[in-house]
Amino acid sequence: MELIQQLVNGISLGSIYALIALGYTMVYGIVRLINFAHGDVFMIGSFVGFYAVTALHVGFFPALLLAMAACAVLGVCIERIAYKPLRNATRIAVLITAIGVSLLIEYGTIYLRGAQPEAYPSTLLPDKKLEIFGVIINSQSLLILGTSIVLMILLQLIVYKTKIGKAMRAVSHDAEAARLMGINVDNTISATFAVGSALAGAAGVIFGIYYIKIEPLMGIIPGLKAFVAAVLGGIGIIPGAMVGGLVLGVIESLVSGLGYSLWRDGAAFIILILILIFRPAGLFGKNVREKV
Repeated sequence: MELIQQLVNGISLGSIYALIALGYTMVYGIVRLINFAHGDVFMIGSFVGFYAVTALHVGFFPALLLAMAACAVLGVCIERIAYKPLRNATRIAVLITAIGVSLLIEYGTIYLRGAQPEAYPSTLLPDKKLEIFGVIINSQSLLILGTSIVLMILLQLIVYKTKIGKAMRAVSHDAEAARLMGINVDNTISATFAVGSALAGAAGVIFGIYYIKIEPLMGIIPGLKAFVAAVLGGIGIIPGAMVGGLVLGVIESLVSGLGYSLWRDGAAFIILILILIFRPAGLFGKNVREKV
């Protein structure tokens, strides 16, 4: 029963990593860029959700939507201001810019509001213990998992059933051919940043409810772990990011459950090293051509 409990906790945590990892993998699939500012967009989403709840006195779902909208706008601004001028620059220039944007967001937030942490109200979601087949599960964990799954399904519908989704897949496959076919590549890239950043904003709110405490540097470790999840599943492959996030969350929970909680952060990076050595293309492999 303890094992099942840890699996449920791991899947809930992994769904948060998966939401962040989707942003990494979508952007990489289209512009071959690792957006290291993505973890800080997640942090901004967490704070937008917090202030929506405490200052505007809205509930969980309105706060989630506000955070997603704010992060979508932020993602487009980052792409237009920082990355678009470097579209044809060397990869190292873009990578350094991404790290610079990350630091700007982190320390800009500290400058504007201070470095003190905040705490999400514990009463935001009903906190009941549910017994299912002898396993006691927190109702918050189920709601978090359910919200994450709905968002992932919505993403799949956007990518495979909408006009902008078709444009994203076309640009991912061959940007020049897509441009010749009349697709506005710049707008498609901005839309990709908007969707990925909105998912990161949602993950920020969910993370705040799950862990209560939030602070301006909170995006660093979850951002890196989500990057590990994207690499684990196969960076550039949307289903891979989902599976990679869930697998990473389950592994972390099992490591904690076995009494090695101090090693839980290290476990993610051990997985990254092993994946890069033995299967650099990720679990879903290089032969999967379904990128974005």
